[in-house]
Amino acid sequence: MKQNIYDNPVFFEGYTSKRETGLTINDFVEQPSIKSLIPNLEGKTVLDLGCGAGGLTKYCADNGASKVVGIDISSNMINKAKHDNSHEKIEYICTAIEDLNLNEQTFDIIISSLAVHYVEDYPKLVENVRNLLKGNGLFIFSTEHPISTARRQLTRTSKNWITDDEGNRLHWAIDHYHEEGKRAFHWLVDGVVMYHRSLSTLINTLIENGLVLEKVLEPQSTPEGLEKIPKLINEQRRPSFIVIKSRKSN
Repeated sequence: MKQNIYDNPVFFEGYTSKRETGLTINDFVEQPSIKSLIPNLEGKTVLDLGCGAGGLTKYCADNGASKVVGIDISSNMINKAKHDNSHEKIEYICTAIEDLNLNEQTFDIIISSLAVHYVEDYPKLVENVRNLLKGNGLFIFSTEHPISTARRQLTRTSKNWITDDEGNRLHWAIDHYHEEGKRAFHWLVDGVVMYHRSLSTLINTLIENGLVLEKVLEPQSTPEGLEKIPKLINEQRRPSFIVIKSRKSN
């Protein structure tokens, strides 16, 4: 079942309001990290899986890519991307990642920012990515870190921290780590679904599909982020995201 939570009007309004502040964990942890792994884009063709409002898609076009295709299941997000992040080199397509059909096009680079954890069939996704990549092409993606998605009862709040009587955070709770699969939780609305996978599954599935691991990041906040959002210091205690760069072997 493909979830299209971003077309829920309450979720979409809440999410876009947060992102438009420019003061989120995405701005100071995830985005700087994934961008650090993107190589020189001059003349490259890029596919952005789960492009959302198109910020990373336009970043690639602005930095020399010859063509960028951004896809997202949400019509709300695609419409926002076309309005806020249009570019003559960008084509936006409203479709689920799982249903993507690009008529035998291939790409130099495939990127995905915090969308892979919404896809139920990860092995099939990686197989499709491999087929869409040119020889020596790159797959660069970020996803929720497995230690953040492991517990069956996720909260998306500080309740995953074990605290003392004064509310001081003692440690982060991890459980059910090897019980992979669906996790449902409340985040702006009830019933948001993502899929938990172990670190070994994330990496070994790439290797099994002929992708060579090049870099793995568990990012912390930038100095600017720590100044503007002091609680991001907790990324030093447990990472929220993991970012993986792999290359298709010839």
